[in-house]
Amino acid sequence: MAAMVCIIGGGVIGLASAYALVRAGHEVTVIDARDSLGRETSFANGGQLSYRYVAPLADAGVPLQAIGWLLRGDSPLKLRPRMDPQQWRWMAAFLGACRGKVNQRNAAHLLRLASLSQTTLQQWREDDRLDGFDWRRNGKLVTFRNASSFEHARSKVTDILQQQVLSANDCARLEPALAGGGFVGGIYTPNEEVADCHAFCQRLAARLEASGRCRFLLGRKVTGLRHADGAVQAIELGDEVMPVEQLVLAAGYRSAELGVSLPLYPLKGYSLSVPIGAQHQAPNVSITDYDRKIVYARIGEQLRVAAMVDIVGFDAGLEPKRLALIKRQALETFPMAGDYGHALEWAGMRPATPTGVPLIGASVYRNLWLNLGHGALGFTLACGSGQLLAELISQQVPSIDMQGLTPRAA
Repeated sequence: MAAMVCIIGGGVIGLASAYALVRAGHEVTVIDARDSLGRETSFANGGQLSYRYVAPLADAGVPLQAIGWLLRGDSPLKLRPRMDPQQWRWMAAFLGACRGKVNQRNAAHLLRLASLSQTTLQQWREDDRLDGFDWRRNGKLVTFRNASSFEHARSKVTDILQQQVLSANDCARLEPALAGGGFVGGIYTPNEEVADCHAFCQRLAARLEASGRCRFLLGRKVTGLRHADGAVQAIELGDEVMPVEQLVLAAGYRSAELGVSLPLYPLKGYSLSVPIGAQHQAPNVSITDYDRKIVYARIGEQLRVAAMVDIVGFDAGLEPKRLALIKRQALETFPMAGDYGHALEWAGMRPATPTGVPLIGASVYRNLWLNLGHGALGFTLACGSGQLLAELISQQVPSIDMQGLTPRAA
């Protein structure tokens, strides 16, 4: 039975949810505080659709490794402790998840969701002819500068993930732009993909508008929820009260502002979008520099360079020192990849749970649904998450086992 569904959040998660719901026959309203869609965390993220590299950040050994990072000037991690109970609760839960078996269990949940997401995007591309967002299946190469980290990674390679272990020479043959980059080897996965997340948001929005089953309320901030008898009755848009039948919360790290207790905290990341001209030699394969924690993805005629995990509160502003570090390391690795002098600088607040596993499904209110907490994997997991949400709201059997993905809101 078709429902009237209101979605708070016009990023890639909210729009993918809206698209899946409209495909399932529902009527949808998307509300976003910004005047345009996909302008925050979805705007200039890493662009890699890494369906087989979804292990959570929380793992055995990470706390000790993080201490070493924090003592370095070029650390990929930055922590700024605040007098903020939310930050401390999140960090305590994160430390509790830093166990090998917990990481393996959560990675299995994410891999299941990622596989569904890849299949769902392929279905939308083929059945609906959804295009126009620089999608390519270009493969992903994780490169290593340190021999010990390379040996550890190669010991975990499995045929199930279709991964290939490459020597330094093999890496350079696969991707000539890597020649002389200082790498000892790499792990290559040929079926990984890349795309422009912001352009994807715009294409989804155009299809949704053309469907006649979706409307957008932009520049409208949801300021509160009105609930009674175990359900949300209406949302507040300043002085306006708007009744709702079914409500989806997909507003990223700001979702907790609406009075629902959520284990979310923003992990700030940065990116450069480097223009590529005819004279440049940018990598065509997506690259992850494992030891520096930097990802490179060619998206159309630009090279997206993304990095950093900053746990510094809720300030989304650009930090010149962090961006300068990314640019310096990118220039060292790919000096001829593009016009770094005209790179677009960006920072985004990735909404993360301590475990790295998102919250998808029902909440404490029977008509309030969550689609939150995807961290750095939002683009990768968006289509699968939207599909699952549409199935749950449609009272259908989910496409995958929901174990581990059930929301833990209170």
